[in-house]
Amino acid sequence: MKPKVMLGLSGGVDSAVAAALLRENYDVSCAWLDIGLGGGEDAAAMADFLGLPFRTVDIRAALEHYVCQDFAREYLAGRTPLPCARCNPLVKFPALLSAAGEAGAEHVATGHYARISHGPGGRVLLRKGRPANDQSYMLARLTPDLLRRTLFPLGNYEKAEVRALAEEMGLPVAHKPDSMEICFIPNGDYAAWLDRRVETPPPPGDFVDREGNVLGRHRGIHHYTLGQGRGLGVSGPHRYYVTDIRPGEGTVVLSDGSDLMASRVLCSRPNWLAVDDLTGPMEVTVRLRHSRTETEGTVLPSGLGKVEVRLKRPARAPTPGQLAVFYQGDVVAGSAWIEGSAREQDAPPD
Repeated sequence: MKPKVMLGLSGGVDSAVAAALLRENYDVSCAWLDIGLGGGEDAAAMADFLGLPFRTVDIRAALEHYVCQDFAREYLAGRTPLPCARCNPLVKFPALLSAAGEAGAEHVATGHYARISHGPGGRVLLRKGRPANDQSYMLARLTPDLLRRTLFPLGNYEKAEVRALAEEMGLPVAHKPDSMEICFIPNGDYAAWLDRRVETPPPPGDFVDREGNVLGRHRGIHHYTLGQGRGLGVSGPHRYYVTDIRPGEGTVVLSDGSDLMASRVLCSRPNWLAVDDLTGPMEVTVRLRHSRTETEGTVLPSGLGKVEVRLKRPARAPTPGQLAVFYQGDVVAGSAWIEGSAREQDAPPD
């Protein structure tokens, strides 16, 4: 008898190919996670095409509690949230595991481009997917318990190969465009979403320079993020970039961008995967945003629930609210939330 797996089926090409691949060795059931914006018809049609059992799981309340409320709080505090990295461990994978339990399935699966292996002592390891499409960054907040029951059937593929497989399999979604937006803000306009949601959105205020000189007016602090250089509407002797957001004052600080480089990054709430805990300096490469750019550095414990990352080469605009993910080779050692940084010129000597 094949082991059972509950697959998160979105209606897109990735999860469809994942389902088709899993059928070879697993008894697959499919779950579509309902956030209240429709779209389940595509997922149901794909499950029917593949001949797989299908169910809808309502995650609206959990998404609101763990993700949407946090998203609004972070922007109103002048930070830049990363909702997918919160949703995966707090909403998406728990919902799939709950559905798996109801179906008697031992495993859950998604169409993410990442891999899982086992290290010494049976430790479960999260590894990068293929370079062009690696999604390990967004999965780095998953706990070992969640990873232990998870399968990523696309981990050894790149997106072009997955689309070719879909076409070869005759899947009707082989050429369906990818969805790149935040799922609960499908038009991508997060500031308008906040304006509709928050009873008293942040009002317009001043753009100022480091000395406090007024450079112009902004539309509200939630329209901006650290390092932003577009859409500011401020002219001057050079191009301006957002270098600080001060919600208490309602101001957005602009500069020429030369002060955005940081050599030390302060982080909180680490989630360790390749080790039990950090007891001393660890040499790593670090991703400070959702891209393939990694920087060599050392991560050190820095008080209860905090770590400090010392970078060999300064990085541009490490942004509070985003995630620092620590790698050793292709293994995710752990991750932590960015709280702030020390600019290169401000960093104290060792």
